Amino acid sequence: MPLIQIFTSVSEPASDTKATLLSDLSRLLAETFQKPERWSMTCLLPNLSMTFAGQAAPCAFVAIRNVGKMTPAQTEKLSAAICRLLSPALGLPADRLYIEFGDVDDYRWGWNGSTFA
Repeated sequence: MPLIQIFTSVSEPASDTKATLLSDLSRLLAETFQKPERWSMTCLLPNLSMTFAGQAAPCAFVAIRNVGKMTPAQTEKLSAAICRLLSPALGLPADRLYIEFGDVDDYRWGWNGSTFA
């Protein structure tokens, strides 16, 4: 149920860097939301046309969704951890990155022909 989507203007990292990054993010989501990692999904979309502060310099937008309510402590932890992971992996400064956190009602999340309601 936890999902992280990374939209970025930077090039796709080397396959080993990408695999490590996505694995680390998957584990981070599972630990933060105390859910089995088998429910975590990660998505990296590189090479997008993007601007931030009117500049085309490297930047990223990260969207995190989870069934249930996120706490301020969870979003603070995730924000710090995501910046620590993405900055070196993608080669972009943490101040060129936005993160959106979204709670999802269980009936609004489908899987395997049903929902989590």
